[in-house]
Amino acid sequence: MLKLLLPLALYSLLGSNVAIAQTSTALTPDALPGNYLLLKQQMTYPDSWLSGHFKHFTKWRDHARQVVRDSLLTPDSKRAFNAEVIGRQQRSGYRAEKISFNLTDESRVAAFLLTPDTPGPHPAVLMLHDHGARFDIGKEKMIKPWGDQTVLASAQQWADKYFSGRFPGDELAKRGYVVLAVDALGWGERGPITYEQQQALASNFFNLGRSLAGTMAYEDIRQIDFLATLPQVDRHRIGVVGFSMGAFRAWQLAALSDKVAATAAISWFGTYHGLMTPGNNVLRGQSSFYMLHPGLPARLDIPDIASIAAPRPLLLFNGGQDTLFPRESVEDAYKKVHSVWRSQKAELNLTTRLWPELGHVFVQEQQDAAFTWFDTWLKPR
Repeated sequence: MLKLLLPLALYSLLGSNVAIAQTSTALTPDALPGNYLLLKQQMTYPDSWLSGHFKHFTKWRDHARQVVRDSLLTPDSKRAFNAEVIGRQQRSGYRAEKISFNLTDESRVAAFLLTPDTPGPHPAVLMLHDHGARFDIGKEKMIKPWGDQTVLASAQQWADKYFSGRFPGDELAKRGYVVLAVDALGWGERGPITYEQQQALASNFFNLGRSLAGTMAYEDIRQIDFLATLPQVDRHRIGVVGFSMGAFRAWQLAALSDKVAATAAISWFGTYHGLMTPGNNVLRGQSSFYMLHPGLPARLDIPDIASIAAPRPLLLFNGGQDTLFPRESVEDAYKKVHSVWRSQKAELNLTTRLWPELGHVFVQEQQDAAFTWFDTWLKPR
């Protein structure tokens, strides 16, 4: 017994220094550093509006947006979009076009564009697709493709799995919206990448002085810039909707661009504290590199970034059975954004909902609720 008590007494005398020494060289099974709890304690988010370091919200918003923009490691593009139509299909009440345009100075991409048959200008929605470890389709996850039966079958399978068999972009076009969807780098006609290649792609971007996550974020800014130039679009009534990784992209884009009038983000929200826990999917690397901006988590938490969009309308849906985003983390993040919108007397502009019975999906009931919400903010009475 004395042999057992002596090490314990020594530990209590030396205190936390022993704990630090014991954990600093170890790794957890998830490849977290053994001292990750100590590192998490240092994540105090000094640039958050909720930090109390700022007095004027508008000045804070400009500052925080610049913090995020600088983390993208991506220069502004100057090249004209120069869009052209390369395919067309008439659908019931709207037309579907496949177009190409210069997304950045270095990249020309294909996209799907839906336009109602009624006279414009129309409200518009930018659709941001998910990750899902399914790379053969990107824009086709959100808007029904045509022409290639293999691609159509893959897209329909995805819609059946996550969207109650529907294509969310087409549902919005039926409601009178112009809709745009573009492949993110690695998906559809800009891929397909393999799951194992993601970390190499991220590393290669760093070697080029850029960032994979920053490139995707900046390309999303350019997408909404392009959408705002279309003559059939009312540039003051542009919304953004995203599912899963697309939800991350959606609230991130709202933080970076004032062209976003309303944002719906489904199935990607939480706090870094709640997500950086053993067993969580974000610890696997790979897909996470599309959402990792160097150094940013030391300055702003996830809800802090989303709050840069305040007081503009924001809708956040999460599933109570979604194992990727633990309920406690989601609820903590909801509390933070509500505090920010409340501070600006704009809490009515913020809608958050945890669907207890649902997992990682964007099913018809959620779609109908989100699209009705868009009607409230983007369609004039």
